[in-house]
Amino acid sequence: MTPSLFILLFIGLLLLSLGLCWLDYRQGWQLVKWLQGGVASPFPEQNSAVKEKDQRIQQLEQRIQVLESIVTEPAYELSREIDKLRTE
Repeated sequence: MTPSLFILLFIGLLLLSLGLCWLDYRQGWQLVKWLQGGVASPFPEQNSAVKEKDQRIQQLEQRIQVLESIVTEPAYELSREIDKLRTE
């Protein structure tokens, strides 16, 4: 590798990193953190949407657990059997 090619590559990488830092500053993005593996998405509005979806999924999972516990209770089964006998 010739020294001039090495210098051109170095300058190109430097300009690229400065450009990414400038975009982070101007647009409020997190491109540098994203490239380093610090965040899942470089765009903050997507990060908040993902967090909202995760919270909603967690709430739904809790509701399912409560419903499963109600349905598997012996008293619920007995109530269903009594209701069946009443409708017959």
